[in-house]
Amino acid sequence: MLRLSLAIPAVALIFVFMILPITNMVEMSFRTLGTTGPFGDDYTMAHYGRILTDGYYWAILLRSLMTAGAVTVLCLIVSYPIAWHLSRATGLKAVLLYALIASPLMTGVLVRNFGWMIVTALNGPLNESLIALGIIDMPLRLLFTQTLVILALVHVFVPFMVLPINNALRNIPPALTEAAASMGATRAQTFRNVILPLSFPGIYPGMILVYVLSVAAFVTPALLGGQMVSYMPTLIVAELTGTYRWPLGSALAITLSASTLLIVAIFTALTWKLMERARA
Repeated sequence: MLRLSLAIPAVALIFVFMILPITNMVEMSFRTLGTTGPFGDDYTMAHYGRILTDGYYWAILLRSLMTAGAVTVLCLIVSYPIAWHLSRATGLKAVLLYALIASPLMTGVLVRNFGWMIVTALNGPLNESLIALGIIDMPLRLLFTQTLVILALVHVFVPFMVLPINNALRNIPPALTEAAASMGATRAQTFRNVILPLSFPGIYPGMILVYVLSVAAFVTPALLGGQMVSYMPTLIVAELTGTYRWPLGSALAITLSASTLLIVAIFTALTWKLMERARA
């Protein structure tokens, strides 16, 4: 009885801030468009039919999912060496590394993105430096491109990948790598057959976390992608607060959420055996 009563606040919070909003959004996605308000009184499947048959929405959905995939892979490539060094650092060195890794999260999202806009502008410091060094003759157009959006998201989401991998690497007993070396395994073989599989319990949550955050990112794609590169979160916000077509915006949000859950489920199924092997 005591355990049940202690769980009531958590259940209430989940119901109020998660289940109730999602339920209302699903219900709203089947509403008809209103003539004098954001939604009508009747129900329809037309919004989902429009999304599934219109190439415009498919292109934006695929761009959002593939951009999140690219951000996740790049974060893994950048984060693993950092996590490796962090897992072996102690004392002041470890504290400094933790501070450096968390530094992108210590600045506001608007300040961070405006910094990217200033640096990558046509007459910004990056282009001026490249021209001064003779690397390029004309300024590169980096602002409002998909490449810049990906770089900016990698910059801010690296900590979410480094920390779980660091924890997994710290939990690998040194005796295992020493045993592999004593049996004649090279450093590359030890990494491929021992360290990498055993660090997967940190890689898995890091990849899931970064992917979900990248798919749902709004401010960075809106500021650095602008009108030139559209993503689902910016389109959803435009439908909800710009044109006030709440049913269509809700249907887009549900479609994006369902697509993300499907990809996470596929990734989990494909890596299930690897996870079980690491836990054994």
